[in-house]
Amino acid sequence: MTVLLACPCGRGDAKKRPVSYADCCGRFVDNFDASPAHDAEHLMRSRYSAFVHGRADYLLATWHPNTRPASLDFEPGVKWLGLDVRAYQMTSEHTAEVTFVARYRLSSGAVRMHERSRFVREDGRWLYVNGDAL
Repeated sequence: MTVLLACPCGRGDAKKRPVSYADCCGRFVDNFDASPAHDAEHLMRSRYSAFVHGRADYLLATWHPNTRPASLDFEPGVKWLGLDVRAYQMTSEHTAEVTFVARYRLSSGAVRMHERSRFVREDGRWLYVNGDAL
C-alpha cells in the first residue's frame, strides 16, 4: 500500500481532505524550471513547504534578485507545525500580497510568525520580494 504524504502547506481538497505533497507544493518545489507556481498564494505555500523540507535551492530561486540573500542557513531542530493563509490579494496585474501565520517549534519554545509578504511576477514567474512582520 502506498501512503501519500500530506502537503505541509495544509491545503485541502473540496471535501477538506489533505492534498498530497506531490499534487500540491511538490510539483513546484521539485520542478521549479518546468512548473512555476501560477499565483503568489501557491508560491507562498510552496515556499513554506520548501522551508519544511530544507530546500534552500527553491527558496533562493523564488526570491527576487534585488532582495535575495547570498545563502540560507536553516536553524537546526526546527519543527514546522502549520501554515494558515489569512489573505491573498492582487495589488496590480503583476504584484500581490499574501498574509499568513506560520507556526514552528524550537528547543526554546513555540514561535508564531505573522507576516504580510509581497510578490512580483516577472517573465511569467512569481517571486518573493519581502515581507512585514505583523
